[in-house]
Amino acid sequence: MVRNLTRGVVLAERVDIARGFFARGRGLLGRAALPPGEALVIVPCGSIHTLGMRFAIDVLLLDGAGRCLAVAHALAPCRLGPVVRGARCVIELPAGGAGETQAGDKIDWGAS
Repeated sequence: MVRNLTRGVVLAERVDIARGFFARGRGLLGRAALPPGEALVIVPCGSIHTLGMRFAIDVLLLDGAGRCLAVAHALAPCRLGPVVRGARCVIELPAGGAGETQAGDKIDWGAS
């Protein structure tokens, strides 16, 4: 589960975690969509792209303590995501899935 602790909301109920080299490299490539309520956590990861993807996504970049450093809303296919100094983890959500999440919010995705 991915929760925004600052705002008290659940962002995703089902989470896939990409930790290995190939899983991180593949990400969401090959999928037709990311259903509402689902997320992909890529760790370690400091930036992403949507090259070769077919749908837009919301992207949260987190530091090692789970603090949101940046949010990219509705990142369209074939784009480069933000590169953020200090990012250690990326959470990919369906477009609109980040809701009101902002930089500085505390995010819990069950890493502990």
